[in-house]
Amino acid sequence: MYKSEHVACATRALEYASEALRGDPELVLAVVQQDGLALEYASEALRGDLEVVLASVQQNGLALEYASETLKADHAVVLAAVQQDGWALMYASEALKADRAIVLAAVQQDGWALMYATSTLRADAAIVLVAVQKYGDALELADTYLRSKHEVVLAAVQKHGRALKYASHALQADRTIVLAAVRQYGDALFDAAEALQADREVVRAAVEQSGRALMCAAKELRADATIVTAAVRKDGVAIFYASEALQADEWLQLLARGLSSRLPARARAFLKLARDQADAAVQSQVDLFLIKNDLADWISAKKAKATAKA
Repeated sequence: MYKSEHVACATRALEYASEALRGDPELVLAVVQQDGLALEYASEALRGDLEVVLASVQQNGLALEYASETLKADHAVVLAAVQQDGWALMYASEALKADRAIVLAAVQQDGWALMYATSTLRADAAIVLVAVQKYGDALELADTYLRSKHEVVLAAVQKHGRALKYASHALQADRTIVLAAVRQYGDALFDAAEALQADREVVRAAVEQSGRALMCAAKELRADATIVTAAVRKDGVAIFYASEALQADEWLQLLARGLSSRLPARARAFLKLARDQADAAVQSQVDLFLIKNDLADWISAKKAKATAKA
């Protein structure tokens, strides 16, 4: 029998045990050391026993839910609980939700635990910084003032770029912040200021992380062959967000369908050279020539080889 099965059996046994066994300190202690949540089935007296409850929350912080009200207000018990699982903060007494050391320990374990802190501590820069470094989206829970603090928002978007949507409007227009966000999560471009959606470096970084971010780019960049190529290389669906002219580009169509990697190396090399050095008209001519000739020759060769094998 696996260890997890032993634990489950012990917990079920306690659940259906007699009141006498549920109140047996030695038995209950042995069970909660294996499954802290089994505290739910302990007698009321043992749910108020410091040794039993401490062992429970050290094994599973969320066992704090079943502790007595007195122990939910005990600093040592709650600290042990949030160190094991930051979300245990939800079961702490109101006084301890306002305790800086407790909340700091909770967000160090899980940034989203900031949800259960008092409004005063959600306005504490040091605590919020730790929270967003652990879980970027915790920026949503921060005081409005801190969502306009450069250091806090930068830390948040570096962890989870999507946190940009919770930043102040001013920082959604900050190039450093937005670049950090889209490098981590390309679709964060959606929440960037309009001016940055037209910034070539920002958009290039976004589409290289998520091709579909092209949909948020300024119109002129959706007509930029380099930008669109980068987007389509990342995600073929991105071609649908390109300008009409580029959607009709045969090379991009091949790229979107995942066929470009099957082009002969010589064809790919010429295409790259053309795109790097030539103007749009020449690029288009080279693309069509190579696609119609090299690709056709390659397909014919493949068919011939397949026929020969048959």
